[in-house]
Amino acid sequence: MSGLEIAIASIGAMLVLIYAGMHVAIALMLLSFVGVWMLRDNFQIASNVMVLAFKDSISDYLFGVVPLFVFMGLLVAVAGIGRDTFEVAAQIFRKVLGGLGIATVAANAVFAAITGISIASAAVFTKVAVPEMMRHGYTGRFSVGVVAGSSVLGMLIPPSLLFILYGVLTEQSVGSLFIAGVIPGVLLSVVYCVGILALARFAHGFVGGSAQAVEEPADMSAGEMLVKIFPIVLLIALVLGGIYGGVFTPTEAGAAGALGALVISLAKRRLSWASFWQVLVQTGHTTASICFLIIGASLYSRMLSMSGMPGVLGGWVADSGLGPTGIILLLMLVIMLLGTILDSASIMLLTLPIALPILTAAQVDLIWLGVLVVIAVEIGLLTPPFGIAVYVIKATLGPDSNVTLGEIFIGAAPFALMMLLVLILVFLFPWLATALV
Repeated sequence: MSGLEIAIASIGAMLVLIYAGMHVAIALMLLSFVGVWMLRDNFQIASNVMVLAFKDSISDYLFGVVPLFVFMGLLVAVAGIGRDTFEVAAQIFRKVLGGLGIATVAANAVFAAITGISIASAAVFTKVAVPEMMRHGYTGRFSVGVVAGSSVLGMLIPPSLLFILYGVLTEQSVGSLFIAGVIPGVLLSVVYCVGILALARFAHGFVGGSAQAVEEPADMSAGEMLVKIFPIVLLIALVLGGIYGGVFTPTEAGAAGALGALVISLAKRRLSWASFWQVLVQTGHTTASICFLIIGASLYSRMLSMSGMPGVLGGWVADSGLGPTGIILLLMLVIMLLGTILDSASIMLLTLPIALPILTAAQVDLIWLGVLVVIAVEIGLLTPPFGIAVYVIKATLGPDSNVTLGEIFIGAAPFALMMLLVLILVFLFPWLATALV
């Protein structure tokens, strides 16, 4: 078999194995190992590639943000800060169907300006938002869908790790890319909120959240709401202020946020030794699940590169005679399709080296293109069979949750469509990305 045939066969086998129930990370690793073995006809080379993937894929300093923000989110949950925050949100939006969904989007938009990584947002808000939404009568699929959809804001609203990676690969200004992501990020947040209102109005069975689901909360005074909301505001101010004040990197801000959450938990006297040990164990379990997926995706992307598939696709595009618009549309389609089986960084590493020379020659604005690429990549976080944000949420919910993987994908589907709408708007109106640059 040729390298291209092996790559195509691996994609087909991937779909079969995942839909048969095999864990995504295991399927990625198995097919990558077999693929490299077949490509090089050497067991030792396949073994060495796997060892290198395990060693390099999660050793980057930036990935330190994952356990730190997972730890912070779990501490926030233990301290009851999440419940207090959503009680205030329920008070403010109590007459609006879908109000807590809107509050989740707003909170995730703020959190996005802290982490710069979607999987951290997904892990944190699964612990903080989902239990509170379900306690207020929202359906499980809508609760996790809101978290999955809004977690992708972490890669669009600056600072964003994907914009940093794109800037390195294309030699564009990371600062300009950050600025370019502001309007699309705000636009996506607004579209989410409008979409939630529409779902609550026309698909109430999907959303839930009826007033009869829980006891109607008594009116709170402004002072009571301030007392409840102050800890999370203080925590956000610590992390955001540290990043934008130049005091912290995002990873260091995660550490500062974890320390702040620990202090707040102790001050509220809601953290015992037993609960603290449980937080540490859960942080380890969640981080291990996330890292396992990243390792599998890294190994699979290496196998695809060795197969020569990127070069073959690039040659086909170059010979097709497509204009700049056609090439960009094809690139967006390929990125979204790859998003069903690969992680965000791997998609960019596979596609950009192929598309960049073609698009540069066509004088495409690479800053505008960067926003399109990031939105398209993030749609892949919500689509089956891979949808890494969905698997992060499932891993964070734990084995005892009665929310199935299929329900998470169903809940995230409306938000993936809303992201597609924003992608189309940015494509049709480039000034949405370039107006502030």
